[in-house]
Amino acid sequence: MQSNRIIQVEEKVPPRLLVPLSIQHMFAMFGASVLVPFIFKMNPAIVLFMNGIGTLLFILITKGKAPAYLGSSFAFIAPATIVINNWGYQYALGGFVVVGACGCVLAFIIYKCGTDWINVVLPPAAMGPVVALIGLELAGSAAETGCIIGSGVTRGTVITFLVTLAVAVFGSVLFRGFFSTIPILIAIICGYIAGVLTGVIKTQTIIDALHTSFISIPNFQTPKFDINAILIILPVILVIANEHIGHQLVTGKVIGRDLLKDPGLHRSLFADNFSTMISGFIGSVPTTTYGENIGVMAITKVYSVRVIGGAAVLSIICSFVGPLAALIQTIPGPVIGGISFLLYGMIGTSGLRILVDNHVDYSKNRNMILTSVIFVTGLSGVTLALGDVSLSGMTLAAIVGMIMSLVFYAFDKFHLSNDA
Repeated sequence: MQSNRIIQVEEKVPPRLLVPLSIQHMFAMFGASVLVPFIFKMNPAIVLFMNGIGTLLFILITKGKAPAYLGSSFAFIAPATIVINNWGYQYALGGFVVVGACGCVLAFIIYKCGTDWINVVLPPAAMGPVVALIGLELAGSAAETGCIIGSGVTRGTVITFLVTLAVAVFGSVLFRGFFSTIPILIAIICGYIAGVLTGVIKTQTIIDALHTSFISIPNFQTPKFDINAILIILPVILVIANEHIGHQLVTGKVIGRDLLKDPGLHRSLFADNFSTMISGFIGSVPTTTYGENIGVMAITKVYSVRVIGGAAVLSIICSFVGPLAALIQTIPGPVIGGISFLLYGMIGTSGLRILVDNHVDYSKNRNMILTSVIFVTGLSGVTLALGDVSLSGMTLAAIVGMIMSLVFYAFDKFHLSNDA
């Protein structure tokens, strides 16, 4: 196998490559994906199960043309926490089901109306910074998870973080042949070993994980519905729609294809929200396309949906194999943080690439203003409260960008712009 060879979306991957490449994708999503059920104080096994099912559904619905791994959505954390505290987790599940159903309706609207409106609502000068913010606003989270800032910093956590990051960075540019396709997996293994040697991972923790019951059944639950609980969670649909479009654009730039046209935004958005709806019905958290896995594709140049599908199958298996799921959960924050530190940066760079590839002309005031205001809005910490839902970061920046873009479009229609 040639070093740095691109493995395309529809390309078949031999078993000797498929397994490690799939493991790499599963590990990339794991740290962030299980964080959501931890916050909700629930067993992550059901989440691993639904992540796998959701990803396979996504591949099926998009006809295998859009490589994406579905992990746990962070967009629901704030409103779902409110619902859980007041009504209970099952009522949050009801909200997840309704949001997923509404997202499917939105996908149908896009199917009927097309996607040309996207360049009006979010032209490249706006879409670029919005996409960049998906990665940039998570930079602090990667540092906190990696235990290199805050009260949890120790010599061991710093060493483990740096070993993981260094292997991922230098491995991506130095590894050749087969190893050039799995630098993230190698970095995780090296980081894990460093964690054991520095005492970040206790040996007894590993022993306890290996002695877990071999077969475990995920904790399936059914949703309950309450109009008040639903109304608290429903506004999140604005967040996940923007997030999905951003992720599809980033993925499209990474693999060199227009995923909004083929398989179509309506298909991918429907698949994403259909998975969220099914998640709510069986007791899992909402799913979304994952930036971490987009970063893996950007680094490795492996875009095959078979690899993504393999990761999904492994995730389903892990949800039933007690020791395996328990062992994966022993991967410490410094290892996950070290990987995320690089992957989030890659997503940010992909946003800047949109600006470059579309030759955005910054001699025009509108483009300069759009990009500037979106970046400042997303990174300033400004929050807009809409009832019990707070909009901030990339989500608020995207809404501001859309409003400004529509206003500028209206100026052009009435010949009011001085740089049209």
